[in-house]
Amino acid sequence: MARASVRLAAGPFTPPATLKLVIRKRFEWKLRDRTLQLGDRTLVLGVLNVTPDSFSDGGAYQDPDRAFARAIELEELGADILDIGAESTRPGSARISEAEELRRLVPVLKRLKGKLMIPISVDTYKAGVAEKALDLGVDVINDPSGLTFEAELARKVSNANAGLILNHMRGTPDTWAKLPPLKDLIRTIRAELEASAHRAALAGLDRKRIVVDPGLGFGKRREQNAEILAQLGELARLEYPVLVGPSRKHFLARESADSTEFATAAAVTAAILNGAHLVRVHDVKAMKAVAEVADEILRAGAANAADKPASNVSHGSLRRPS
Repeated sequence: MARASVRLAAGPFTPPATLKLVIRKRFEWKLRDRTLQLGDRTLVLGVLNVTPDSFSDGGAYQDPDRAFARAIELEELGADILDIGAESTRPGSARISEAEELRRLVPVLKRLKGKLMIPISVDTYKAGVAEKALDLGVDVINDPSGLTFEAELARKVSNANAGLILNHMRGTPDTWAKLPPLKDLIRTIRAELEASAHRAALAGLDRKRIVVDPGLGFGKRREQNAEILAQLGELARLEYPVLVGPSRKHFLARESADSTEFATAAAVTAAILNGAHLVRVHDVKAMKAVAEVADEILRAGAANAADKPASNVSHGSLRRPS
């Protein structure tokens, strides 16, 4: 029998012209009565939905007592921030009134006031809801619309010296299925987040209080979410900390809850390795472990980059010369 042979290509292997390694920049995120250090490790936002219709846990924590118990549990599991939402932004969902959102949210915030060591964030685009939440001691407002629905929200945050998360959104949840793919994806997201941050600055908000989020699933076509994660490092040019919320999003859905959680873990890892400072997740215990390993990899990469010539490091990434 003839012996199989392998022919090697002539000449040395030529690597790709550009090899990016994200070097995560450090930031200080100023909140009301504390400053969070971002960049040394990934901070985890634990999700608490007090809604009847959220895509993941809708209805589970509508009761204020159950919501309170879950909030305490999320802190014990290692959440760095508690993120509470009282209005679903799942695809196809309808908007609710300010009164209804406050009816769901206020009893929970009253129960939690002074009970947690970690900051509380409230997920809302309504200026009136933000103002009431801030009155009840909330540290951060997470605006899913990036100030495109109610720009006055930024002034409420500024007046309270709180933190603000600006999430990129196209359209509204009930129109997302009809939207075409976003052209020039990451550049458009970056430009529109920059515009949102500018609106916040005009309202008097210190840039050190702002975090940006590319808004996975918020009006993007399914296939474009992977592209956002792959190009996340481009958002470093904005000079703001980056939050990513991939947890259980529709583009990660698999045949079982366990498989979807593994898919979420992959997306969380990709986000961190591409520069995310914070991740927003439902399963805090599991994703905390994922983040710890991804952080170790990122630190090893940064240590290796430190040994390279300074000319190879630019804009937070390591580039192999052409």
